[in-house]
Amino acid sequence: MQALFKKHPLIPVIVLEDANQAVPLARALLDGGVGIIEITFRTQAAANAIRAIREAIPEMLTGAGTVLTRDHAADAISAGAQFALAPCVDPDIIDYCRSSEIPFIPGVASPSDINQALKLGCKYQKFFPAGALGGPSALNAMAAPYLNQGVRFCPTGGVHLESMNSYLKLPHVFAVGGTWLAKSEDICSGDWSSITERCKVALRRIGSANDA
Repeated sequence: MQALFKKHPLIPVIVLEDANQAVPLARALLDGGVGIIEITFRTQAAANAIRAIREAIPEMLTGAGTVLTRDHAADAISAGAQFALAPCVDPDIIDYCRSSEIPFIPGVASPSDINQALKLGCKYQKFFPAGALGGPSALNAMAAPYLNQGVRFCPTGGVHLESMNSYLKLPHVFAVGGTWLAKSEDICSGDWSSITERCKVALRRIGSANDA
């Protein structure tokens, strides 16, 4: 899991109504230096969008988000998803993904969730909804008892350009996720250049923080 995400501190969280938008969107992200994408199963277009990106842009690390059922997981795997995430801890989905050998990141919102996910073998976890739960300070306090077990987090939900580095500077955060990199209005209008520029700005800001 560590090798999979090592080069990807930003994970764009994408909701697509039209799978035909998937490839130009992925190219816009890649042009901006972001080589990873999470297509959420919030719409019927998700599986086809994942499949289209995997076929057209194999260098893009393509995952499935909002994987809430075995059917979601099966569809994601069939489409070629390389990882999957959920907003919750579901033992059935974790077991299914493990048996299918696809990396899976469950969502946690409490110490009990963190503990349950660790018991199920998931050291990489999604802290969601990060903003509503109290941000970096809440994550620090919540995670503290479990850090010696190697747990790592991807905060998502309410994360944006101004707050991302406050998460990324934490040693137990491996990435942040968010919808701000590819806004729905830009996707709908095909404004791919704005998405590319937003990615470049975010990566520059991460680089500046790392150099400080």
